[in-house]
Amino acid sequence: MSDNTETVQNRSEIVFLYDAVDANPNGNPLSGSNRPRIDPQTQQAIVTDVRLKRYLRDQLDDDGHGVYIRNVQEDGNQYTRGELLEDRLKAVDYGKYDLDEEADQFRDDVFGEFLENSVDVRYFGATMSVDTDEVYAKHLPDHFTGPVQFSPGKSIHAVNENEEYDSLTSVIATQENKQQGGFDLDDHRIQYGMIRFHGLVDEHGAEDTKLTTDDVERLDTLCWRAIKNQTISRSKVGQEPRLYCRVEYAEESFHLGGLDRDLELDDERSKPDEELRTVRDLTLEVDGFIRRLENASEQVDKVRVVVSDVLEVSYDDDVGGPEILYNALREALGSEAVEVVDVYDEHTATLPNAAE
Repeated sequence: MSDNTETVQNRSEIVFLYDAVDANPNGNPLSGSNRPRIDPQTQQAIVTDVRLKRYLRDQLDDDGHGVYIRNVQEDGNQYTRGELLEDRLKAVDYGKYDLDEEADQFRDDVFGEFLENSVDVRYFGATMSVDTDEVYAKHLPDHFTGPVQFSPGKSIHAVNENEEYDSLTSVIATQENKQQGGFDLDDHRIQYGMIRFHGLVDEHGAEDTKLTTDDVERLDTLCWRAIKNQTISRSKVGQEPRLYCRVEYAEESFHLGGLDRDLELDDERSKPDEELRTVRDLTLEVDGFIRRLENASEQVDKVRVVVSDVLEVSYDDDVGGPEILYNALREALGSEAVEVVDVYDEHTATLPNAAE
């Protein structure tokens, strides 16, 4: 990772794939039983961007970064965003500012420090609502728009719910063979799903939250590690990262868009949707993905990529592991433009104490 704390200048496009085996990648509480979110027309599994960002925030928090939006306070109590913001601002010595004359300076100073200590806001933005009578409140911005945004993820194939998990019940039988009691767990899961996300890092929005080049490069290991480390609850276990790719563009305000949709199942080499159970049941075809990047090679500055060792990839009738994709990218864009991410060696340089 570079030592670059300058605000991001280049736009990036992100493609991120992870899979779920016998898991509920994103339950819908409005369904009444937290069933997996599934598109009723296509039967694709759906994972909201909010769910993905929660994984990323929790990993940032575990890594020791300052995170504004957490699940619980340190004392274990639930809190509102407004309460947390007020807590962050209570130590501000706003008395040293003439707020009639120095409101802009006050805002820059206060939220410069706030953003420096709230890495998740630099990425995803946040609402800045303060329920207080303090005189400074009216001088604060009401929100930050996050420069890093993900579209809702969808599986690249139709999924099925695993009926064996539909209603697990623990039963104690009496001598008369009667059911004395049980616990209906409403344990709804999908059999298998390869979830595909698309993300964008906007260089113009980065100016608002002071998103740095180091912040963006942190994503190259953060996304992978978040799925590894934050999907350990009972219904989330069984999820693994399979492919991450960040394309950094050389031209301002340019990105191809929709690169995630250029990664498709190789129908000839993959089992039918209803028979998919593990990553070894499918092959990912990357021909369209490589072709689009090659056609825009002059606008691509670099590509940062990592692929799971068990994901089979096909390109131009060649089939194999990650090297199929890596080599195809090198041929299309030039070796100097392609960097393979070493997640576990690189992530240590992204930690708060890395410079010590």
